[in-house]
Amino acid sequence: MIVRSLVASLVVLAAGSAASAQTAGGDRPAAPLASGAQPLGGPVVPGVCLLSREAIFANAAVGKAASARLAELTRAAQAEIDAERAPLEAEAQALEGQADSPQIRTRRQALAENWQALQRKAAHTSREIDATRAKALERIANEAQPVIAEVYAQKNCGLLFDRNSALGGNFANDLTADVVRALDANIRTIDFERERLPDTQPEASAPAVR
Repeated sequence: MIVRSLVASLVVLAAGSAASAQTAGGDRPAAPLASGAQPLGGPVVPGVCLLSREAIFANAAVGKAASARLAELTRAAQAEIDAERAPLEAEAQALEGQADSPQIRTRRQALAENWQALQRKAAHTSREIDATRAKALERIANEAQPVIAEVYAQKNCGLLFDRNSALGGNFANDLTADVVRALDANIRTIDFERERLPDTQPEASAPAVR
């Protein structure tokens, strides 16, 4: 597809790591162990807490809502490109096998220029979708930050580590599930439209039109 789908790369960032994003609520990520090795555990370390931001985005209602909205915007953007691509493909098919002539050369040149214009538009649309995703993530992160701080204080944490970086141990001080519940109580959805970027931005390498 010309405009790459965001569903996998969106706020549901969870898709990137099944272990870290599995139910923000009870299951903890297991440490990778050699065959026959004993699972890591140990006592709770007072003041040391864990958090998975990916699992928050994946499991909180607002993250799911943002994911669905981004998927909707991505489909609409793809439909725009597809609508312009269809007549170009029809013209290319019509010109296939045509004997060379000034008129045919003119049509082929116009077709090549239109393909290039569509490629540029597709690349620009992809950047707009990426900008939309980044802004949605930022909004959710801003909503989550005070909630994280509140849960952090309630649990008497002195240090907060990324849960995904922990190789093993006692995960009793994982704040993720509590943060998801608190965030759900504060906000469940956000509304946003596709970001519109100026056409003068430097162009990334345009994806091939198929």
